[in-house]
Amino acid sequence: MAMKPLEWINGKVRFLDQTKLPLEEVVLSTDDVAELAEAIRRLAIRGAPLIGIAAAYGVALASLQLKSGERDSARAFLQSTIDLLASTRPTAVNLFWALKRQRRIIDGWETNSITDLQHRLIDEALLIHQEDYAMCEHIAVFGVDLLPQNCSVLTHCNSGILATGGRGTALGIITKAWEIGKLRHVFIDETRPLFQGARLTAWEMNQANVPATLIVDNTAAVLMKQGKIDAVLVGADRIAMNGDAANKVGTYNTAIIAKHHGIPLYVAAPVSTMDFKMKTGQDIPIEERDGKEVSEVFGRRITPQGMTVYAPAFDVTPNELISAIVTNRGVLFPPFSDSIRVLLSQI
Repeated sequence: MAMKPLEWINGKVRFLDQTKLPLEEVVLSTDDVAELAEAIRRLAIRGAPLIGIAAAYGVALASLQLKSGERDSARAFLQSTIDLLASTRPTAVNLFWALKRQRRIIDGWETNSITDLQHRLIDEALLIHQEDYAMCEHIAVFGVDLLPQNCSVLTHCNSGILATGGRGTALGIITKAWEIGKLRHVFIDETRPLFQGARLTAWEMNQANVPATLIVDNTAAVLMKQGKIDAVLVGADRIAMNGDAANKVGTYNTAIIAKHHGIPLYVAAPVSTMDFKMKTGQDIPIEERDGKEVSEVFGRRITPQGMTVYAPAFDVTPNELISAIVTNRGVLFPPFSDSIRVLLSQI
C-alpha cells in the first residue's frame, strides 16, 4: 500500500476512508476535531491501535485552535476535546491509553506559551504513532516463532496496516511469516456484519501478494475439520488481566471451534491494548452498533421492515480458549494472570 492509513501533515490529519474500501481509495484530510471524531465513530478510521493514534492527533489538532490566554481555559477546552474523542468507541482501550498520555502533557504544562503546549502535544502524538510502528514489528518477530513451517492460518476481522501504525498485529505476523517463507496460505473470515475481512483484510492480502482465500464466517469449522487450518490468528481491542480478550464479534465462535479441533488460537496485540485495571473480560464494555449495520448491506435493506436487531461490535474470548498472547514485549502463555502480572512488573 503506497500511503499510510493515517498521517499528520502540516497541521492536518490525512486518512484513508476505510468505509470505501476496496472499491474506492478515498483519502480525506481534516483539521476539524469533530470531523475526526466522527470518522472514528463511523469506522472510516478503525482498529484499536489506529484509533488511539488518531485520538492523540485529535488532541494535537485541538491545541492548534488555542489562542493566547489563561492556562485554565486552555486546559478546559482540551479536556472537552478529550471527552469528545473518548465518547467515540468504548471498547478499544488504546483510545483511552493515548488520550491519557496527552492528558499528562496538558497537566504538565506549566508555562503560558500556547506554542510550547502545541509542540509538545504534536510531538507526543507523533511518538505514539512511531511507537506503534515499532510494536507491530516486535509482535511480528515474536509471533512467527509460534507458527509451524508451511502453515495455513485463519484470521478474523482486520488487524493489519489498516488497523495500526505499522504492519499490523495478527496480520503483521501473517505477512512476516509469508516474507520468511513459513506461510503457505491464509483463510479470511468475511467478518459480518461489516465485512472487515472481505473488504479490508482481503484487500491487504492482495496488496501484499499473499495467497489467500475468503470464506463466510460459518465455513471456518468445515476447514478445521478438513485439517486445512494450522493456527488461528486474531487481534484484540482490550485484554483483561486474566487474559480474556475482546475482539470483533465472531472471534469467540471461532475460538470455540478451534478448541474443539485442537487448533491453537493466538491473540496478537501491543501492550497498549492491555487494561491493567480490568480483572476479567466480564467488565469490558461492549459497544453496540446501529442495527442498520446488520439489517442493511451497503445501504440496501435485507430484512423485513421493523425487524429488531442486536448488534454488538465485539465479543470476549475467555482466556481458556487462548493458546498464547503475542505482545511487543514477548509471548505470554497460560496461566495469563501470572504472565500478565510479570509483564506489568516490567513496564
